[in-house]
Amino acid sequence: MLSHKVTLGLVQMRCSAEPRENLAKALAKTAEAADRGAQIVCLQELFTSQYFCQVEDHKYFRLAEEIPGPSTEALGALARERGIVIIASLFEKRSAGLYHNTAAIIDADGAYLGKYRKMHIPDDPLFYEKFYFTPGDLGFRAWQTRYAKIGVCVCWDQWYPESARLTALAGAQILFFPTAIGWHPDEKAQHGARQHDAWETIQRSHAIANGCYVAVPNRVGHEAPDGGDGIEFWGQSFVADPAGQIVAKASAGEEEILIVEADLDALDTQRTHWPFFRDRRIDAYGDIQKRFID
Repeated sequence: MLSHKVTLGLVQMRCSAEPRENLAKALAKTAEAADRGAQIVCLQELFTSQYFCQVEDHKYFRLAEEIPGPSTEALGALARERGIVIIASLFEKRSAGLYHNTAAIIDADGAYLGKYRKMHIPDDPLFYEKFYFTPGDLGFRAWQTRYAKIGVCVCWDQWYPESARLTALAGAQILFFPTAIGWHPDEKAQHGARQHDAWETIQRSHAIANGCYVAVPNRVGHEAPDGGDGIEFWGQSFVADPAGQIVAKASAGEEEILIVEADLDALDTQRTHWPFFRDRRIDAYGDIQKRFID
């Protein structure tokens, strides 16, 4: 019996203040990933702009676009030309005054398969996303693409086991988490190593608990779009296998295209030997729908 393998490409890049430059760079790097054998390419969170959520400013709503729209059209043409699946994280304008942090899924024939709207929206210093984004309302989904059944969540979703579990239960063989995370410059020395380790560990745990691959492209470089100290994005995009082992990781400071082969037959092996899905007590989880159990 032949092994079912798929090659993943994660694009880790710096972003400028010019959306057209960023889209052009993303298209070029996605094409390069395809040239290197990638069949599914995932771009980092909000790759067409710098991470504007460091401040609350209405001018940044001008960056939003409809989905499908101009960016998915350009990416769809590339997907069709190269025969690759593309996951694109974009700032979606749904309607006047209604915006989402959204990932579009494009199949290898260029067809737009659908979108995932980020469900968990943070509100922390330099990560003021609640000012811009309405929480997602499409639920946790998986899409059958030409090469694999994939699930997509976005950045802050990666801290919630429920996100990964429900996406895996929908049939996802690979969980993609397009990300924009980094250090506050005044926190890095004291907390930086611990923060990064927690980020990596929680996502490796999703791979273990669900017996699937986890793929995480993160942006890189220092960004301060409106002055101030800004954020140093820590890069280190990675792929973890169904046992939670990191099989490839990018650098902390450089633009990089991570190319990783994933053996989807490993899911059955892992889930048979570690049968977490079999042993779930679905009859006992009703309280998970409560905010807190008093």
